Amino acid sequence: MNGEERRRQIAMCIGAEPVSAAHLAEKFGVSRQVIVQDVALLRAEGAEILSTNRGYVAGQKRRCERVFKVRHSDADTESELFAVVDEGGCVENVFVHHKVYGTLTAPMGIDSRLKTREFIQKIASGKSALLKNVTSGYHYHTVSAESEEVLDGIEAKLRALGFLVEKNPGSGN
Repeated sequence: MNGEERRRQIAMCIGAEPVSAAHLAEKFGVSRQVIVQDVALLRAEGAEILSTNRGYVAGQKRRCERVFKVRHSDADTESELFAVVDEGGCVENVFVHHKVYGTLTAPMGIDSRLKTREFIQKIASGKSALLKNVTSGYHYHTVSAESEEVLDGIEAKLRALGFLVEKNPGSGN
């Protein structure tokens, strides 16, 4: 297999789930460094390939993002996340503003009911608590979606469930 064909196949292997250079190297019978060079060439040709700590992923077209300030009980966490993913959104992260530590942020990447259930199971294991609990339940989510209209739908759903913390004019929240 020549380099051009290998790069074409590498591009087909890279998708939404991370794939490591080591895995690609083994699959194509070349060194990891050859894969790194191939990815650099693919990027130079315009391929949207992102590097993460878990491997390469295909770049996504630019999505709309909005930050929602929310508050709910621990028991309502699953309902909150379902509200976002069922409307077509992805919960990119969670963050809180702590008066001593400043802004604390954790990536989430939850875009389905399956990922929501996996997250809830990890929390239920008792090894960690929800980040929102360090700020009396108040927290923020950065949510991405295909359009502003989808984000409007997510906002309406969070409001209907009573989770959305409404902005008060002049309050700074």
